[in-house]
Amino acid sequence: MTEHDPVWREARILIVDDEEMNVRLLRQILEPAGYTHLASTTDSREVAALVQEFDPDLVLLDIKMPHLDGHQILERLRSASPSDSYLPVLVLTSDGSRENMRRALSSGAQDFLTKPLSPVEVRLRVRNLLQTRFLHRSLQHHNALLEQRVRERTADLLQRTEELDDARIEILERLGRAAEFRDDVTGQHTRRVACNAALVAGLLGIADDDVELIRRAAPLHDIGKIGVPDGVLLKQGRLNPAEFEIMKSHTTIGAEILAGSAVPLLEVGREIAASHHEWWDGSGYPLGLARDAIPISGRVVAVADVFDALTHARPYKSAWMPEDAVAEIERTAAVHFDPEVARAFAQLWRDGQLGDQQEGEDMTKRVTA
Repeated sequence: MTEHDPVWREARILIVDDEEMNVRLLRQILEPAGYTHLASTTDSREVAALVQEFDPDLVLLDIKMPHLDGHQILERLRSASPSDSYLPVLVLTSDGSRENMRRALSSGAQDFLTKPLSPVEVRLRVRNLLQTRFLHRSLQHHNALLEQRVRERTADLLQRTEELDDARIEILERLGRAAEFRDDVTGQHTRRVACNAALVAGLLGIADDDVELIRRAAPLHDIGKIGVPDGVLLKQGRLNPAEFEIMKSHTTIGAEILAGSAVPLLEVGREIAASHHEWWDGSGYPLGLARDAIPISGRVVAVADVFDALTHARPYKSAWMPEDAVAEIERTAAVHFDPEVARAFAQLWRDGQLGDQQEGEDMTKRVTA
């Protein structure tokens, strides 16, 4: 870009000087260089109106003037300009003192020249300031185009956000199943727990939307097992204290995997992962929460999880009879389980509404219908 490019010839320059001779001199300097869009005034009181009407790209401003001096004009220009605008001001003055220069620059001037003026230097400073001005305008135009594109794509992005959330949730659900396969060869434990937990939540009168969240989030309850070593997870027999501490870490690992999402489903999943081993009397883990401090989602999944774990064989234990597992849940209500949740679970069992491994698919259809 040079002084003679069309963009420079289109630049609008406002000259403000109370001496007509100085105004003519600046015109004689600028017009031969291709700057033909010039406006001027010798009355500083007219500057505000001229700026509004002429919309200059650059202001050449004298300092010592009657009525309003250059410093006052700089202050008014700065206060009147939008925060995202850039109107460069080149101060031209006979007072070249350091204090005058400092004050002008601190008031908003971009450059400073002392009279008598050198035509070459004036054109050089004007070109540099206009270059900055046009770069700023170009950036504003570019930003406006980007904002327009963002607006145009917002609807599409909102639609895709749901698809991306679903994909992320599916990935986590599959990761949860992968963790479960490590100690459940059928990989059906998470589905059974989810279906039974949703049935209990529904019987408790929990809102339908929250029941659905629990159903979809429950399969993530043991996702933290992905971080538990096989030697602990698959150990035959009772865990020693150190191994049990490692096993307990699956709750915090799972919560950390699911943490930090604004998606309600993943937040409920985090809540369940962190709380499904808390006990009603406060003796559970990892935080020792008690009673209503335990999220209802965690209380519901805890009963469904224990029932399923008791009634299905693992490498370290045999399966219980379902009626014995229900009796154990009722016996430990108010210690291990929320008594209301335990009663609801037992009622569903006696009414024949809970399922086992073979009925998992039918249960899924019943809950989601």
